[in-house]
Amino acid sequence: MSTRTAASPPRRHPRSEPDEMTALLAEPVDDVDAEHAPKDPVPPARAGLRRELNARQVQMIAIAGTIGTGLFHGTGRSLATGGPASILICYAFVGGIVYTTLLLLGEIATQYPVAGSFNAYATRFVDDSYGFALSWNYWFNDAVSVASDLTAAQLVIKYWTDWYPWVLPLIFFVFLLSVNAFHVGAYGELEYWLSSLKILTIIAFILVGILVNAGVNDEHHYIGGENWRIPGAPFHGGFGGFATVFVTASFAYGGTESLGITAGETSNPSKNLPRVVKMVFFRILLFYILSILLIGLNVPWNYPDLANKSITTSPFTIVFKRVGSNGAASVMNAVILSSVLSAGNHAMFAGTRVLYSLFLAKQAPGLFARTTVRGVPLWSLLATSSISLICFGSSYIGAGELWGWLQNIVGVSNQIAWFSIGLSSWRFRAAWVKQGRDLSELKFQGARWTWGWGPPFVVFSVAALIIIQGWSSVIPHFDAVSFVSFYIEIPVMILFYAIWKFVHRNPLVDLATIDLLTDEYVETPEELERDAVREARLEGKWRHGWRAYYLLA
Repeated sequence: MSTRTAASPPRRHPRSEPDEMTALLAEPVDDVDAEHAPKDPVPPARAGLRRELNARQVQMIAIAGTIGTGLFHGTGRSLATGGPASILICYAFVGGIVYTTLLLLGEIATQYPVAGSFNAYATRFVDDSYGFALSWNYWFNDAVSVASDLTAAQLVIKYWTDWYPWVLPLIFFVFLLSVNAFHVGAYGELEYWLSSLKILTIIAFILVGILVNAGVNDEHHYIGGENWRIPGAPFHGGFGGFATVFVTASFAYGGTESLGITAGETSNPSKNLPRVVKMVFFRILLFYILSILLIGLNVPWNYPDLANKSITTSPFTIVFKRVGSNGAASVMNAVILSSVLSAGNHAMFAGTRVLYSLFLAKQAPGLFARTTVRGVPLWSLLATSSISLICFGSSYIGAGELWGWLQNIVGVSNQIAWFSIGLSSWRFRAAWVKQGRDLSELKFQGARWTWGWGPPFVVFSVAALIIIQGWSSVIPHFDAVSFVSFYIEIPVMILFYAIWKFVHRNPLVDLATIDLLTDEYVETPEELERDAVREARLEGKWRHGWRAYYLLA
C-alpha cells in the first residue's frame, strides 16, 4: 500500500477510484513516492518500508516501549527523590495524561497510518517548521534512549560484579544493531518474546510483593505501611522532590507514543491499531500502579544504593532479595537486564523510522531514505546508533549520574512529544469539523468521548509538567547541570523551529483547505479476509476461547 506525505499533491478519496486502488495494491509497499519525492542526488529507497508487523507484535511493542528501564530501574531514583506517596501520585497522574494522549494518537494514526506518525502529523496539521523541530528532537531522544538503556545495563551488571561493566552493554549494542539491520519482522519478534518475559516477571513481582509485605520476608515481619511513616516519608524532599518525580515518571511512560511510529509498518492498521489502543494501556496502567504501590510499601526511600553517582539498585531486585533468596534476586536482575535489551531495541527501531520519515517530509537528505531489499532504512539506523554510542561513551563520568541526566533529557523529550500529539489532535479535529466531515467517517471511534476536552487537557497538563518539574534545580539552590538537563530541550526546539521558519517562511497550516483525504488507509482484500475470519471466530461456537486467545496473545 503506497502512502504519501502531506507535501504530496492531493488526490481524490481512494474509495472513489477503485481502478487506481487495485493497481496500487498490486505494487510493493513503498513509502517513498518516486514522482513527488524531493529532488536529491541520492537515489530513493530500494524497497521502502513494509507492513509486516502483525497485531500480536504491535501490541507487545507498545507495551515494551513503556515497560522497560523506567519502571524496573527509574522507580528507584523516583522513590529516593520524592518518597512513596510522591511516586504513586505522580505516576498515576502522568499515566492518565498518557492514556488520553494514546487515544488522540490512535484516532489520527488509524485514519492516516504513515511513517513518522506524530511527527508527520505535526507537520501536516500544525506547521512545517514545528514538525521539523519536533522530528529532529524526537530522533535525538530515541538515540539518547538507546544510550540510556546501555548505561542502565552497566548499573544492572554491577549487582554481580565490577569487572569491566561496559563490555556486556557493547555486546548488546552490536546485537541490537544486527537485529534492526536484518528485517522488521526480526525486530518485532524479538520485542514480542522479551515483552512477554517482562509481563510474566511483573505478575510474579506483584505476587511476591504482596507476600513480602504480609510477612513472608527474611525478617518474618509484617511491613504494612511502615515505610510510609519513617522520617522523610511519605513526601521526601517536599514540593521539589514531588515535582522532580514527574520527569522520571515521564521517562518511565515514554515509548507509548511510538505506537504511531509502527503505523507505517503495521498490517491492516485501520483494524489493528484500534485494538491495540483499546487493550494495551489498561494493562500498562494496571502493571504500573500496582508495582509502584508495592515498591513504596516494601522499600524505604532511604534504602542504601537506591540511587547514587556510581550505582543504582532496582527496587524489583530489592523486593525479591527481601524474600531471603539471593538466587531469586539474581533471577530478577537478569530479567531486568533483558528489559534493558528490549527497551534499547525499541528505541533504536523508533529513532531509525523517525529519521527515515524526515526525508519523506523533505526535512532530511535522501541518504536516510535508502532501504535494503528487506525494507530496512540502513543509513538511518547507522546514524541513530552512532549518536547512541557517543552518548554511551560518556558513562566514564559515573554511570549512575549519567543515567540520571539522560533520564531527565529523555523524560522532557517524551513530554514534548505528548504535547505535540495533543496539539496535532486539536488542529486535526478543528479541520475535520471546519471541512464538514462527519464523525462517523473516523475509523477509530474509541476516542469520541474525548472530543471537546481531550486535546486541551493534554496540551495544558503537559505544559504545566514541563514548567514545574525542574523546581528542585532552582530552589533552594540553583544547580546548573540539573537545570540544563531539565530544560535544554526547550531552547533547542525553539532554535530548530526558528531556523526552518527563517529559511522557508512557511505559514501556519490553513485548516479550511488542508487535504484530509490523502493517506487515508483502505484495507486490501487480504486484510479484509483475515478480519472476516477473526470476526467469525469471535461469533462462532468457540468464541469464548478465541476471545481469551486474542486477549492473551
